[in-house]
Amino acid sequence: MATITVRQIGSTEPMEFAVEVRERGGQTRHRVTMTRATHTALCGSHASPEQCIRAAFAFLLDREPKESILERFDVTVISRYFPEFATELGKYLPDSD
Repeated sequence: MATITVRQIGSTEPMEFAVEVRERGGQTRHRVTMTRATHTALCGSHASPEQCIRAAFAFLLDREPKESILERFDVTVISRYFPEFATELGKYLPDSD
């Protein structure tokens, strides 16, 4: 199972995140951007921006190896490759209980 570490590194618009994925002795690093409007559309108030990015990576890792994930991208790009992203993301978010 992969360990996904997300750290917000920019608070301007769009927000920017450094993501590290560790799995089976290897790691990849990524820079991801996301606007506040996209965060609201994808996760609403159910998850922090960091939790939303972590969920996006969990979604991606269920579909491709970590090495196939782009090094730099905006979170909206995921829907171009996986049209079900917006509707499936909620399954990867932490429970709101």
